[in-house]
Amino acid sequence: MTSQQHASSKCHLCSISIAHMHFLLHTIWITMTGLIPLSWAGSSETQPHSIKIEGDITLGGLFPVHSRGPAGVPCGEVKKEKGIHRMEAMLYALDQINSDPDLLPNITLGARILDTCSRDTYALEQSLTFVQALIQKDTSDVRCSNGEPPIIPKPERVVGVIGASASSVSIMVANVLRLFAIPQISYASTAPELSDNNRYDFFSRVVPPDSFQAQAMVDIVKAMGWNYVSTLASEGNYGESGVDAFLQISREAGGLCIAQSIKIPREPRPGEFDKIIKRLMETSNARGVIIFANEDDIKRVLEAAKRANLTGHFLFVGSDSWGAKISPILNQEDVAEGAVTILPKRASIDGFDQYFTTRSLENNRRNIWFAEFWEDDFKCKLTRPGIRGEGLLRKCTGKKREERIGQDSAYEQEGKVQFVIDAVYAMAHALHSMHIDLCPGSMGVCDKMDPVDGRSLLTYIREVNFNGSAGTGVMFNENGDAPGRYDIFQYQLSNTTNPGYKLIGQWTNHLRLSAEDMQWSGGDKLVPDSVCSFPCESGERKRMVKGVPCCWHCELCDGYQYLLDEFNCDMCPFNMRPTPNRTGCRPTPIIKLEWSSPWAIIPVFLAVLGILATSGVIITFIRFNDTPIVRASGRELSYVLLTGIFLIYLITFLMIAEPGTVVCAFRRLLLGLGMCISYSAMLTKTNRIYRIFEQGKKSVTPPKFISPTSQLIITFILISAQVLAIFIWFGVVPPHTNVDFDELRPPNPEYARGILKCDMSDLSLIGCLSYSMVLMVTCTVYAIKSRGVPETFNEAKPIGFTMYTTCIIWLAFVPIFFGTSQSTEKMFIQTTTLTVSMSLSATVSLGMLYIPKVYVIIFHPEQNVQKRKRSFKAVVQAATVSTHLSQKSGDKQNGETKVEPDRSQ
Repeated sequence: MTSQQHASSKCHLCSISIAHMHFLLHTIWITMTGLIPLSWAGSSETQPHSIKIEGDITLGGLFPVHSRGPAGVPCGEVKKEKGIHRMEAMLYALDQINSDPDLLPNITLGARILDTCSRDTYALEQSLTFVQALIQKDTSDVRCSNGEPPIIPKPERVVGVIGASASSVSIMVANVLRLFAIPQISYASTAPELSDNNRYDFFSRVVPPDSFQAQAMVDIVKAMGWNYVSTLASEGNYGESGVDAFLQISREAGGLCIAQSIKIPREPRPGEFDKIIKRLMETSNARGVIIFANEDDIKRVLEAAKRANLTGHFLFVGSDSWGAKISPILNQEDVAEGAVTILPKRASIDGFDQYFTTRSLENNRRNIWFAEFWEDDFKCKLTRPGIRGEGLLRKCTGKKREERIGQDSAYEQEGKVQFVIDAVYAMAHALHSMHIDLCPGSMGVCDKMDPVDGRSLLTYIREVNFNGSAGTGVMFNENGDAPGRYDIFQYQLSNTTNPGYKLIGQWTNHLRLSAEDMQWSGGDKLVPDSVCSFPCESGERKRMVKGVPCCWHCELCDGYQYLLDEFNCDMCPFNMRPTPNRTGCRPTPIIKLEWSSPWAIIPVFLAVLGILATSGVIITFIRFNDTPIVRASGRELSYVLLTGIFLIYLITFLMIAEPGTVVCAFRRLLLGLGMCISYSAMLTKTNRIYRIFEQGKKSVTPPKFISPTSQLIITFILISAQVLAIFIWFGVVPPHTNVDFDELRPPNPEYARGILKCDMSDLSLIGCLSYSMVLMVTCTVYAIKSRGVPETFNEAKPIGFTMYTTCIIWLAFVPIFFGTSQSTEKMFIQTTTLTVSMSLSATVSLGMLYIPKVYVIIFHPEQNVQKRKRSFKAVVQAATVSTHLSQKSGDKQNGETKVEPDRSQ
């Protein structure tokens, strides 16, 4: 075989082996996804487009250089910022590392960079390129025609991958890379599920996961005092996992309720966003809206809120997909005013700006997609062989002086550039540490790092700790997650010279928020409410809404209830009333009838006058004790009767005095005793008169027990019954005081009072007076029976008028006393009524029986002389004449005149 034939044979076997390898990779792809690769489904490209940078160690790169293409086409338009900026950031980082004498000295990092076209399935197909060198191919049975083994070129080996961008892409790619132990560091994927170290053990990221972002958002919501919010999520991994993380953290933290959790469909129908706003308004108290959505969905939510005339109602808290971007709020600034947004802490890398703005078509030929970027950035068209230029676009010149990035086109560094650079540096630092440990003193890659063991490299990646491109530390936890560092912004429109996003705080494992820098719709500094229920007022308990721990109804602890705890009211003890704010109980004030009260002044005035008058009568009677008028009135019984009247007046002071054991004892004793003494004496008098004149009708023999001594004995016997009953009461129930809290306990506890009183109920009080009432009624009966006796012989008629008037007074007393039992002034009214009634009855007795006698004694002493002594016979004659006159009067009333014989002869 000639050398040419030998080379041909080698080449043929090589092509066979390469074809075999590609077939195997596509078989793996179909097995994992169940889909036919897009490159097999009509695409003209049989090899993936990629950037190849030669080096001693090759890193893979995955970037969304193009957007998702229409049906049947894998890729769409070029993405300038998220695609080209980020991809150029990797190239910039490689240049910086390769030129750094202290990092991987004498080792050049290369790269194989692929386009994911923003599609997870396409990205998986492309990433199979990274694992082709790791697939073991059995070529032992393959021989050249001369029997020698074939020469197979060694495929490119990728030791680690930088990317991807979207979480869905990273999840798909991570499932393949872990099978071949290839470490992966993402610069933008934040889905919480990628923190699962069991499923994605070779995955790391230099951006914090959305679970950290969700924690920061929960902290923000709580810092603003909100406890009732809604959530909005774009359908897909980012939105749904972000909201799920927020919901989980809020449940664990407690104190935060979700009013609505709404998902925005991937392909929303017309009117879908208006329905979303309508649903949010079903729980209008939940003004706070947590939104994990893409830019387009955010914009359409704001537009729908504006159409519904709800500008300023919703308080949005946006995730990093909103961040500090202008595009979602363009032309909707008034609706977005006050929105609080979160963004991973980042910085603009000046070195990258200088690098990227100097790129041109001449000095950046390694970027195979740079020409597309150039056309899109400068709105021109490059002339390519076989392709006719479009007439509407000018022709690109490609000259630095005419077309300069950032000067002749708009340029702003994409937000994730910093993280792309940090991801590349993290991989480089891990390789550097591995090289120091495995190849000490060796220049270049030693045998122990050829090939690089993926599991060992993963260990070194998780151990890196260095200051990144923005000066912040780059490190990973046990799940491969970077620390959570976020800047918090608020979109402010009013009261500011530069409307836009203003930095109001930071979150690094805990929240630091400058509340004084925040302002809301219309420039208001007061944080709006987003609560289901407002805090209950003092003295109100919470009645929880079933299933919603942040919602409740406030119910007042009414009556004599106080707030036992947040959810329960309880009754105050009987001797207490609630405090004004109903947070506890306080002693009920204890009152008594004061001397200065109008209810006391009138009875005391009457009693004082009565005592003075009674004392005057007694003194007059004592002074003129032996005069005919005093002797004729029955001195002994008169003194007893006047003592009773005096005690009746005296009881007024005991009824008004502050209750005590002694006062209560004297109340019991004297309340009925004064009246008992008075009416016993009057009853004895009327009974004596009645018996004398009744006896005179029958016989000239005087009746028994009419002497003064007998009269006193009869009187004291009657009085002793009252005294005996009182002392029996003392023995059964000793006198004492109590405080009645039930008598003055109106619906409004502010007017509740405890009344200090003696242990005398209304019934026992009437019991004290009942015996006196019996004596009074009996005396009245005798007075009626004795009404016909001549005035010159007795006191029956004055006693009769006294008893009639007294009965009227006490008949008026009963309804007044018991009719006021439900009044809040019961104690005062009843005490006053009782004392006034007793004073009036005493005054009637004093006025009817003794004032006329005192008047004669003092002012007409000439009438106070001894008259002819009358014998009992004369009394009998007077009684007979009185009887005849009564009968004649009765006959005349019947129309007849009848003359009776004089039986006295």
